[in-house]
Amino acid sequence: MHPKDLAPAHVREIAPYVPGKPVAETARELGLREADILKLASNENPLGSSPKAIAALQGALGDLAWYPDGSGHDLKLAISAKLAVRPENIVLGNGSNDVLELAARAFLTPADSAVFSQHAFMVYPLVVKAVGARGIEVPAKDYGHDLEAMAAAIRPDTKIVFLANPNNPTGTFLPWDAIRAFASRVPATALVVLDEAYGEYLPDERRSPTAGWLGDFPNLVVSRTLSKAYGLAGLRVGFGLAHPEVAELMNRVRQPFNVNHLAMVAACAALGDDAFIAESRRVNAEGLAQLARGFARLGLEFIPSAGNFVAVRVGDAARVYDALLREGVIVRPVAGYGMPEHLRVTVGTAPQNERFLAALARALGR
Repeated sequence: MHPKDLAPAHVREIAPYVPGKPVAETARELGLREADILKLASNENPLGSSPKAIAALQGALGDLAWYPDGSGHDLKLAISAKLAVRPENIVLGNGSNDVLELAARAFLTPADSAVFSQHAFMVYPLVVKAVGARGIEVPAKDYGHDLEAMAAAIRPDTKIVFLANPNNPTGTFLPWDAIRAFASRVPATALVVLDEAYGEYLPDERRSPTAGWLGDFPNLVVSRTLSKAYGLAGLRVGFGLAHPEVAELMNRVRQPFNVNHLAMVAACAALGDDAFIAESRRVNAEGLAQLARGFARLGLEFIPSAGNFVAVRVGDAARVYDALLREGVIVRPVAGYGMPEHLRVTVGTAPQNERFLAALARALGR
């Protein structure tokens, strides 16, 4: 017997998550200078990180010999103040991916199922399969969540329903009243795990009200991250909001010190940097409009997005991706999401978007 056969079948069947191609790897493979490479593949903030977070980090470098506060006391207080929730409603994660996995590990067994949409974040089926549960993929509606079909797919053994708003990688958005109506239809025997990784990019009229729903839906878990708009992807810090009893169960399977000290220091400062978020939203809104105009000039179909990225149909996406890569422009293939003719591009600054559009035109021979 080979040692790999010691692992259970559901683990051996997992297809590992493939992140956006790193700049350094692209430089090595293609003989390019790292400084000449434009990465628009992982939905990172093109403005960098919150200046307040960077300043706070510089003051915390002398603390590296000490373990982090395992309870995350200060960060929980900052989140509580920001979102008007109680500290006992909060679960801290090593990025929001960690929060999604904690929900799966705490509530799913091999006898259970979880529901998620086609074209939804690849981590949902990954964490479900990792615990041996069964994933139920519901066909999408106009590249987004079909809430009626998802409600109908819930079975007696369903313990979790994963829902993203906005959705990655398609950028689709559903009105919050539709999300609330859906949550009210999900039986109390299943959690609704609502992924809001891109919520900070929403305009005021679309801003999420879900932190205020926890008292109405004890089976609701809201997942958020500081990797996107706050620009802290390299530190990996996210959090979940849930009923205290749900949060307590998720904390039972959480690794001690799963969020490092520098990440928590930076997160506390970033949560108070409203000016940085406002500027990030402005640049993103202008970038979305710039890309839409560029795609229209090229005659390309794209999915209107509420996030900081756009999925655009380019035909032979593998060829176009490779052509862009050779020009030092990294975007994201999404064939693994059932979208083989699309590429997903992160919204950059105006010059970055223009460079991408020019390279795309050349790749398409236009």
